Amino acid sequence: MAEHVIDLRSDTVTRPTPGMLAAMMAAQVGDDVWGDDPTVLELQSAVAERAGKEAALFLPTGTQSNLAALMAHCDRGDEYIVGQLAHTYKFEGGGAAILGSIVPQPIENNPDGSLPIEKIAAAIKPHGPGLGAHFARTRLLALENTFNGRVLPSRYIREATSFARGQGLATHLDGARICNAAVAQGVSLAEACAAFDSVSICFSKGLGAPVGSVLTGSRDFIERAYRWRKVLGGGMRQSGFLAAACLYALKHNVDRLAEDHLNAERLAKGLAGIQEIAVKGQATNMVFAQFPQPDCVPLEAYLAERGILAQIRYEARFVTHLDVTASDMEAFVGAVKHYFATRSN
Repeated sequence: MAEHVIDLRSDTVTRPTPGMLAAMMAAQVGDDVWGDDPTVLELQSAVAERAGKEAALFLPTGTQSNLAALMAHCDRGDEYIVGQLAHTYKFEGGGAAILGSIVPQPIENNPDGSLPIEKIAAAIKPHGPGLGAHFARTRLLALENTFNGRVLPSRYIREATSFARGQGLATHLDGARICNAAVAQGVSLAEACAAFDSVSICFSKGLGAPVGSVLTGSRDFIERAYRWRKVLGGGMRQSGFLAAACLYALKHNVDRLAEDHLNAERLAKGLAGIQEIAVKGQATNMVFAQFPQPDCVPLEAYLAERGILAQIRYEARFVTHLDVTASDMEAFVGAVKHYFATRSN
């Protein structure tokens, strides 16, 4: 395999930069379970301020962050409304149901990731004496931004969260890539998070940290989530070394997400020039394309031999990040062109 690897499988594959590693090595640490790790406290304070919330909590993973949020919002036997393709429902092992005894009520997503408000309304169960005793109590609406790279429209977010609040529901955002959304819309992180009672922000994707997510919300909410973090095994000790990487990312890697979006545009344009490929869309740092099925396996192997890692499927997704460059986009497109040219000869 080539010395320089171009990895477009996900934005989770990034490695810490020299500056981030230096920040991690220099971190002051304590015992976070005792609440006295200064770097964790600094990160939590910084994220809460940037997100416009009262408090924040550092967790090892986005999956644990979302689950702690769901458990802080809902009691056993309660229900949350969620997209059928949402990460919290489809890709997090059923944790809400298995560990939280929370009933998911999935709704089919629109192509942009939104949930039709009329379907949200229809899914809300009555509760109280009589008929309400038959149902799980609907307590929460959970949305996701970005959704497969697509940014939820601001107007929709305002309408959906306002409706949910009017129905007595809390609102949670799986904001694994909310910084991508904010940069794409040209708004602050606080503006992107304002409509939600809680937001989970991942630092190990486009922001380039090796691990970590931060959950934000009110002080009372974070106190409840803090307990669930411990129950879920997320009580870390000298986690300031990890928090330092997230702090570095917060300071240095948010605005540069625009470069990832631009590289995704370059990649989409390049692939669109290849006859055998149908580019289905590009959103923030993701490109979606269709490949001829007979070529998927051999093309993936062909690329891997040349130091290019990508999942080639009939419906493929490519993700840009801080470890790939504009010239890497050209190299990827060039390699794919060469494969098809060679095959046709």
